Amino acid sequence: MDVEREAERLVETYADTILRLAFVQLGSTADAEDVCQTVLMRLLTHAPRLNGPDHERAWVIRTTINACRDLLRSAARRTTVALEAAGEVEAPPEPDGTVADAVSRLPRDQREAIHLHYYEGLPIAQVAQLVGASEAAVTKRLSRARETLRHTLGGES
Repeated sequence: MDVEREAERLVETYADTILRLAFVQLGSTADAEDVCQTVLMRLLTHAPRLNGPDHERAWVIRTTINACRDLLRSAARRTTVALEAAGEVEAPPEPDGTVADAVSRLPRDQREAIHLHYYEGLPIAQVAQLVGASEAAVTKRLSRARETLRHTLGGES
């Protein structure tokens, strides 16, 4: 298959999913775009033999999660500075109360579960496999996330 056509197919098929998942994980558009490029290049050049579109999609999601975790680990080491060197920092903007804002403030493991289950439409068993947790753990993460969102967004308890 022509490499250029394959690259176009991969971008059309997976770029949106990778960008959304990476943004949920990282909270930065620039970092999400970097991860997207990295994952697509890995898929194009180093992907193992994949058995069909479902296997390919699972590989993309798993690779995206791993790339985000790698970036978070490396960024934490590179951005550490002495407290005195930090200076004054502006307060973060007030949240506007939208669901996306509330989801973005959840702990990473809950954000990941919410995104994969509700935004990507994956069943709990597949989410568990992709994030390397048990189905019970993913179910608990979703439950905790829903409870936090209910309180944050002013829903009924």
